Amino acid sequence: MSTPSERVVIERQELLSRTFVDAADTLVADFDVLDFLTLLATRCVDLFGIGAAGMLLADPNGGVHLAAISSHRIQMLELFELQYDEGPCLDSYREGAVVRCDDLQAETDRWPRFAREARRHDFVSAYAVPMRLRTQIIGSLNLLGDHVAAMDGTDLVVAQALADVATIGILQHRAAQEHQLLASQLQYALTSRIVVEQAKGVIAEHAGVDMDTAFNALRAYARNTNTLLADVARAVVERGMSPSVVIDQARRP
Repeated sequence: MSTPSERVVIERQELLSRTFVDAADTLVADFDVLDFLTLLATRCVDLFGIGAAGMLLADPNGGVHLAAISSHRIQMLELFELQYDEGPCLDSYREGAVVRCDDLQAETDRWPRFAREARRHDFVSAYAVPMRLRTQIIGSLNLLGDHVAAMDGTDLVVAQALADVATIGILQHRAAQEHQLLASQLQYALTSRIVVEQAKGVIAEHAGVDMDTAFNALRAYARNTNTLLADVARAVVERGMSPSVVIDQARRP
């Protein structure tokens, strides 16, 4: 019989295996890039025992935007990082390298505003890995810890592998289609994020739930009905679908 610590290791290995299997689905022609990136961010939280994860993607013009988050908790911090042009995720994207900060308290000189804002949201450590394939970098994955030294070197190797697989999937999808498909997919993920945020607000207000619950309902409805996440969100925002329908469908077993 395995010990509790051994079971934790086995469960983590199984979750990691499922994540790589899910990543393989990005090689099919019609995968939902927004849902996949959100899944990857959420899995990182579970795999590494961290507080939150987010993903930045570059647009065709070189700008960087928030593309996916594991929960609403990280959203304002990621937007803060972009607004003030300061933080580990941006450094990782620009340098094409892993950024590791085991204690944000010690990084007040490097990221004075970001470190202060992160601690205000109860994050005390931060890590980021680039989304890259050879010399091509399309974004970065941000991993925030609730405690000092939340990730070790092995965790960062695994995180980089996940980011690399996601990058390969997106780039492979472009190679299988027209040359401009990558730009349109990335733009789709970025613009869809805005519609999803609006829909979250509509559902949260209508149902009296928090933003994370509203987002989980959106994702569950999209999956249960085999509909793109952005299409469901757009229907809610444009009043083509009642928020109650989303909540009720998401609650079904």
